[in-house]
Amino acid sequence: MAQSEGTLRDAAGLEALISRAAAQGKGLPPVEKWNPDFCGDLDMEIKADGTWFYMGTPIGRAPLVRLFSTVLRRDADGKTYLVTPVEKVGIRVEDAPFLGVELNVSGEGGDQVMTFRTNVGDIVEANAGNPLRFVIDPANGGLKPYVLVRGRLEALLARPVMYELVSHGEDIVVGGKSMFAVRSGGTVFPIMPSGELEEQSL
Repeated sequence: MAQSEGTLRDAAGLEALISRAAAQGKGLPPVEKWNPDFCGDLDMEIKADGTWFYMGTPIGRAPLVRLFSTVLRRDADGKTYLVTPVEKVGIRVEDAPFLGVELNVSGEGGDQVMTFRTNVGDIVEANAGNPLRFVIDPANGGLKPYVLVRGRLEALLARPVMYELVSHGEDIVVGGKSMFAVRSGGTVFPIMPSGELEEQSL
């Protein structure tokens, strides 16, 4: 893929930049506040299963993947970037940038809370600010649940997590219509009309 002159030449250089950005403070870097120049695309891709590739090769170092994940940003143009105070490079994302790999459910009824862990260590409580959304995969008719992690970045829930989530579903009247839905953080998240559940390929 063609890259501009200013594009970082290798992942090691990018890692160094990110390390300096992350070292400025504790917690996640404030990527939403940064507005650096776009420097081209990097030959990096996040596959649907959460595996990161650089120049066609899987990135096997989990700490490096976690580091990269802290400076991900999805902009209003629908594209995903790695962003530092001085560099903004585009990467490819096959589905969602994160994968939800674990679910913890606490409380019951209106007090129920669903908390997810992603493949890169994010902990996310599903609520009005971090909603769940559900789509039907046009390829196979299967259910694909997502949870908003931060900004515009979502995690696709792994199939075992999806099955566990669905096991907590119940029929709830939403807008005068009976929906199969789940509750979390004081919010009801409709999955599908109750009558369609038996027809659905999970």
